[in-house]
Amino acid sequence: MTERRMIGPTKFEEYSEKYKEFLLMTRRDGILEVRLHTGGDSYTHNWEAHTAWSHAWSDIGRDPENEVMIITGTGDKWLIGDPEVWNTKFMDWPKQKKLEQYHESLRLLENLIFCIDIPTIGAVNGPGTHCELATLCDITICTEDADFFDPHYLGGTPPGDGMLLTLQSMIGFKKAAYYAYTGKNINGQTALDLGIVSEVLPREKLLPRAWELAEMIMQAPRSTRHLSHSIISRPWKQALVADQGFQLAHQMYDMAIDEEGALERLKKMQGRLMGNDVQ
Repeated sequence: MTERRMIGPTKFEEYSEKYKEFLLMTRRDGILEVRLHTGGDSYTHNWEAHTAWSHAWSDIGRDPENEVMIITGTGDKWLIGDPEVWNTKFMDWPKQKKLEQYHESLRLLENLIFCIDIPTIGAVNGPGTHCELATLCDITICTEDADFFDPHYLGGTPPGDGMLLTLQSMIGFKKAAYYAYTGKNINGQTALDLGIVSEVLPREKLLPRAWELAEMIMQAPRSTRHLSHSIISRPWKQALVADQGFQLAHQMYDMAIDEEGALERLKKMQGRLMGNDVQ
């Protein structure tokens, strides 16, 4: 009988180098720290990173040397939105690019939840949108000045790419609707009160605390860690299967028929938001 040759997972040295432009990875004693960044500073949103994330989650999840994952940001901001990514109206994108964007947006969250079978910790290091990458983790901690908000509706787009979905699951449909329509900022303490995060810390204590939690998790047997994560993440799997495709399709349909374009509306929105608490 001919022995079957199995294709093994990508090695840490290879995928950490592959994604280093968007994600800086450090691993110690089975704990993997994944840090969002742009040029070594706070991450500024771009489509290349948006695409890379979903592939990175797959590679990370297939590496048996990863036992706990920490997702965090760089500098004093979690994410900086860049309206210039919408220089070309979505309705003017080629049909194939629109389809790719749909699939990539689905996989960004699906791969985080379905491909990674180890405990996860999200450490939100400051203000910025798209905190769902951190709130989908098993444990989420944040700085005092972090904010959790969904700006889609204020920008004239249905909130369908995952931010609202995570809020609906965590704080309930009624509260999530209020924050979706108003775009109101949820600061660190309010996020703690609402149950979005588990701890709020000064920035200098955030990452040490994430590592402390990861090291605590590592004390349990490997099977206990993996199977506990499976139980803990199951509600997210159910939510993504039930609603993510539905919500994303609504958002992207509206974007595809939008004649004004997101860039102009985002610029108007920035002007309206100056000086109030919706940042």
